[in-house]
Amino acid sequence: MREKELIVYKDFEDGGLLDDMVWLMEQYAACGQREGSRGDAGGQGNINGQGSADCQGNAGQRSLLYGCMHRLLEMAGNHGFYGNLWHCYLTNLLVNNENTYSKACEIRGEVEGTINLAVLHDIIIFKEWYDYDFGGLMEELGVREFELILHYDSCRQESKVYNTRICKRICDLAVRFTQNHSPEEMKATLTEFYKEYGVGKFGLHKAFRIAHDEKGVNIVPILNIAHVHLDDLVGYEIPKQKLVENTEAFVAGRRANNCLLFGDAGTGKSSSIKAIANAYYDKGLRIIEVYKHQFQDLNDVIAQVKNRNYKFIIYMDDLSFEEFETEYKYLKAVIEGGLEKKPENVLIYATSNRRHLIKESFADKEGRRDQLHASDTVQEKLSLVSRFGVTIFFCAPDKKQFQEIVSTLADRYGIEMPKEELLLEANKWELSHGGLSGRTAQQFIDYLLGKGTMK
Repeated sequence: MREKELIVYKDFEDGGLLDDMVWLMEQYAACGQREGSRGDAGGQGNINGQGSADCQGNAGQRSLLYGCMHRLLEMAGNHGFYGNLWHCYLTNLLVNNENTYSKACEIRGEVEGTINLAVLHDIIIFKEWYDYDFGGLMEELGVREFELILHYDSCRQESKVYNTRICKRICDLAVRFTQNHSPEEMKATLTEFYKEYGVGKFGLHKAFRIAHDEKGVNIVPILNIAHVHLDDLVGYEIPKQKLVENTEAFVAGRRANNCLLFGDAGTGKSSSIKAIANAYYDKGLRIIEVYKHQFQDLNDVIAQVKNRNYKFIIYMDDLSFEEFETEYKYLKAVIEGGLEKKPENVLIYATSNRRHLIKESFADKEGRRDQLHASDTVQEKLSLVSRFGVTIFFCAPDKKQFQEIVSTLADRYGIEMPKEELLLEANKWELSHGGLSGRTAQQFIDYLLGKGTMK
């Protein structure tokens, strides 16, 4: 079978469908050869386009083709694909196959070496599948319904695997492949895709979380990350600039620091991190969200990403520890202090309401007698935050700043209300909804939008 001849592109996640489709193509080709040999021997051959009894109406092959149609339609529903589903399926295999070539090309582009000849060998096979004309096979097996697969109009329902942006990207690439006239052109198009977006889950997605399965620690994509931009965060220009400068140095390959965003609740610390993920995705930045109870998995996570061409921020939201919690010791070793050096493509970004992350008490400062070396206890608690080279403070706005935030958001969302009334209602709202903060301002605007107070 032709798929067994692949050299670089192997071990596809959903390769069973490929095996079945290629088998059907080859069975049809073998049937045509048998018919041709009968015709050469003086037989009737394939008269009026009708196959012989041993080829036409093969119940097993018909059933298998219908089964393949079902799987392609299910794929379209799960992934959100449209157009030629066979082409989309093949494209999805290519953009997700993490092999020696695709990982070398991700973010960097074309590489040199003999590997290019091996990849071209595989692309020649893939192009045969792309260019395959299903008309004869459909006629032979009497399955004209396969035409639905070749011109599929999706209902555009939400994908369970990809967001709309990624789905469109793959469908567009499938169309581009059909426009390539040679395997060399197709290989160049694929390599360009790897350079621009990458390969596999890290290439197609922005943000990830940690999960455990039968294989151990697994990094899985977050499909619906909030589309937050730094301009959406009103005010805080100095803190945002410090975060941007550190992140830009990181994605450019220069020296950068681990970063701690601390301060009052609702001031935009988490939103700033999300905005960073959106702003620098095209430059190869990816974010992995890690919760406190998963710190023991950090070494496994770093081992999976340290040799990739992307830049990874390990993101810890609302980070803090009580005195009895010891998970921070894992984090200290990972950030700085362990024998293995932290990879240059990994940084730690954390947000917290606590300046020093670990709960402190007056006993720590006063050196009470129940502790033999009180200063050691203080140093132990401060040693974690000292591993963050950049600390950025987000403070709660005063009343004037709060009103500026409300006014700016009201204009942005088209709230129709006299300014004096708007600010009066905003002041009433913050008194009973958490005080002065950017989050409270956004919640107030959402409340007005829910009432339909728009232009």
